Amino acid sequence: MKIVAQIKEPVYKEMELFESKFRDSMTSKVALLNRITYYIVNRKGKQMRPMFVFLTAKLLNNGEVNERTYRGASVIELIHTATLVHDDVVDESNKRRGFFSINALWKNKIAVLVGDYLLSKGLLLSIDNGDFDLLKIISVAVREMSEGELLQIEKARRLDITENVYYDIIRQKTATLIAACCSLGACSVKPESKDVEAFRKFGELCGMAFQIKDDLFDYGAQKIGKPTGIDIKEQKMTLPLIYALNNSSKKEKSWVINSIKNHNKDKKRVKEVIAFVKEKGGLDYAVAKMLQYRDQALQLLHSYPESDYRAALELMVNYVVDRKK
Repeated sequence: MKIVAQIKEPVYKEMELFESKFRDSMTSKVALLNRITYYIVNRKGKQMRPMFVFLTAKLLNNGEVNERTYRGASVIELIHTATLVHDDVVDESNKRRGFFSINALWKNKIAVLVGDYLLSKGLLLSIDNGDFDLLKIISVAVREMSEGELLQIEKARRLDITENVYYDIIRQKTATLIAACCSLGACSVKPESKDVEAFRKFGELCGMAFQIKDDLFDYGAQKIGKPTGIDIKEQKMTLPLIYALNNSSKKEKSWVINSIKNHNKDKKRVKEVIAFVKEKGGLDYAVAKMLQYRDQALQLLHSYPESDYRAALELMVNYVVDRKK
């Protein structure tokens, strides 16, 4: 059995029901909107985020979920989808998971409006049901994600990212959404319990490991969706590169910075930078950090009793660092 199917198995029933509830949460009186949201729903990815919500809730609640859990999963998926639609506009990206993006098919104006619509649907789903505790979790996540993206843009201009700033960026940009999934799952069944914060932390640790793994793909570890060296072309400072720069001579440092700033479209030069980062031990260092986050997440999980849901979350944590794409 494929690993994603194994992770999904203990929440398979909930995920099936969630899909129809999620589809309903998107409906509108506007035919164009329904056509676009239908397109979005049918091109879904692995749906890791709702799985985090359901697995956490079932782990904490003797294998039971409630309507709030379904709403929490729908809210996170609506907001996440809204951010992806907006991201594709910002990045001028024409593809998403191998399919045409919304902006490629319906142009930017419509894509931005669809993103706004999904965001408002997510917020109203919480408000209409009085889930203000869930709404707070998701609103904090949206704020953090926006701040993380802007911090990255600000720093990319000057290429002066320290290792600590890099962790701040990925914590806000990526980890905060996975943290929100886990705390939403916990809060849906055990509001105001210490488990809400414990699982927020667990999700954050998973998210940190996830993003470092993503950054490693840029160095050609495996064949994945994005071409090798794309972060360098986009002047993104990732952990392997930061480590290599911190362990370089002044001359090497200025060559790398100059390469990224002025020669990032030169394939040969990008390859040389990749080789330099590998030679300086940047990849080994990033892998070690990623495994550290994984181990901390597993340690936190092991403070809860054994169950199918805990086992699935352990699989999820290991999948995050072992995945090939």
